Amino acid sequence: MKAEVAQQRSLLELSELDAELSRIAHRSGHLPEQQDRERIQADHVAASDRLAALELALEDLDAQAGRFESEIDAVRQREDRDRALLDSGQTNAKQVVDLQHELETLQKRQSSLEDSLLELLEQREQLQTQATTEAKAVEELAADLTRVQETLDTALAEIETTRGQRAASRDELAASIDGELLTLYERQRASGGVGAAPLRGGQCGACRIEIDRGELARISAAAPEEVLRCPECNAILLRVKDFG
Repeated sequence: MKAEVAQQRSLLELSELDAELSRIAHRSGHLPEQQDRERIQADHVAASDRLAALELALEDLDAQAGRFESEIDAVRQREDRDRALLDSGQTNAKQVVDLQHELETLQKRQSSLEDSLLELLEQREQLQTQATTEAKAVEELAADLTRVQETLDTALAEIETTRGQRAASRDELAASIDGELLTLYERQRASGGVGAAPLRGGQCGACRIEIDRGELARISAAAPEEVLRCPECNAILLRVKDFG
């Protein structure tokens, strides 16, 4: 296959644009802002989970406290009833003894319940302090996440602008290249990743492998319009001087 030297130069320019577009695509998926966002998002999820667990624990303690308070209230009502009976003067001696014994038992029960409630409320206070701290962390991480997302969006928008410009240049350049040469280039790109590369010294610009002397001699003897292939990677090997 033959192609004018100008066409070969255009093909190399196309190859450079394709390489740049590949670098842009790789960069868009490996931005440090993306890594920062993923890290902060993971921290935010973890902090939110911890906060949710603390809130559930607080709800459970509140339910327990409610039960203690209800039981204490019932004990107090029973005490009030017993005292009212004692004060009424309408009880016999045995009833008085029984009521006094029950009051002692109720007082002990009330004291035990109040101690348990106090211990529970102290535990709740500690959990509430932790929940407040965790809620603040969640809020700060949410703000950090918003900030880094804005930074990431800006970086991606800049990359997309550059990508669009290079893609437009590529389309324009590809339209100027001979169809047969372009088809060969695209086929090689699809199979090997690099469609065309310059010959620099004795090295292929695609695979970076030194070409042996015998093959170099054959390449040197070929007409400038002859389209050659790298014997190692099969990329279109173009002998364009003063390129890049």
